[in-house]
Amino acid sequence: MNANALLFERPVWFATGPLILEEEPQEMEDFTYHRPVLAAEAVELLAPHPGSLVVDGTVGGGGHAEAILKTGADILALDQDPDAIEQAREELAHFGGRVTLRQTNFRDADKILDELGVERIGGALLDLGVSSRQLENAVRGFSMMRNGPLDMRMDPRSTLTAADIVNGYSEEDLTRLFRDLGEEPAARRIASLIVKMRKDVPFTETLQLARAIEKVVGRYGRRHPATQAFQALRMEVNDELGALEQGMRVLTARLEPGARIAAITFHSLEDRIVKNFIRDHSREWLDRPEWPDPRRNPEYDLRAITPKPVEPGEDERRMNPRSRSAKLRVAEKIG
Repeated sequence: MNANALLFERPVWFATGPLILEEEPQEMEDFTYHRPVLAAEAVELLAPHPGSLVVDGTVGGGGHAEAILKTGADILALDQDPDAIEQAREELAHFGGRVTLRQTNFRDADKILDELGVERIGGALLDLGVSSRQLENAVRGFSMMRNGPLDMRMDPRSTLTAADIVNGYSEEDLTRLFRDLGEEPAARRIASLIVKMRKDVPFTETLQLARAIEKVVGRYGRRHPATQAFQALRMEVNDELGALEQGMRVLTARLEPGARIAAITFHSLEDRIVKNFIRDHSREWLDRPEWPDPRRNPEYDLRAITPKPVEPGEDERRMNPRSRSAKLRVAEKIG
């Protein structure tokens, strides 16, 4: 099947990299979904079989899921965002019983599979970006451009918010957070200003924080100066790297021989985790200087399908600039 034929016409969810805007946009009432990133490439490399069950661990609005369903495979659609689940339910309704939806983080996919009595799956897909719908909806608290509560929870049932972190973490912990998760050069100066300012007035709104960060970083070019700090907060609130590490283990363990796992990442920290996981699970033998002989790798259960990540082509980058940082890696379960 031609992979490009799997794409579809109506708007759906897509994952994004950092938000880049020159001017503060007007408030929007209609939060739209857009095309998913690397949809054709992901489905082609996943190579799902008709009748098999594929886990879409981040279903969003259903974009990748619909492309997979068109191959004849069934879908277990997971997402921790209840709004995404409802959108996917609407978009995928015409596939009837071939779609099962659950609101949960993909790190807990094994619990849902146990509940459904499913021992092995025919594939798994993770699309790790933030959707336009989340960014554009001010009440979710992800946006640096629209004012809203300093929240950033993907799952509203979670307890930790961005406000809790900004107002509660020590200066040292905030510095670590902005440096390690946001890769922010001004991490220490941002943390210092936050701690100083919150003594007088706690941080409760997104623009309040974004403007404080802009005082430290300044504004150069089109990229918002709070982009990396907001990324770090979002990742901490949702334990995104921890979920990715656990989710890769859980889903790989459930793959049937020959089935594949695919992950689309949008920044270097995520891509490094996926790359290292596939590398570590693709080594049949391990050797160390202190060992007399190489030893078989107890985690050896994958074969890398993409030695180098697949990136969006020129056409996709032009139509969707937010796809520019996307990287797709795929591995196959060995017998």
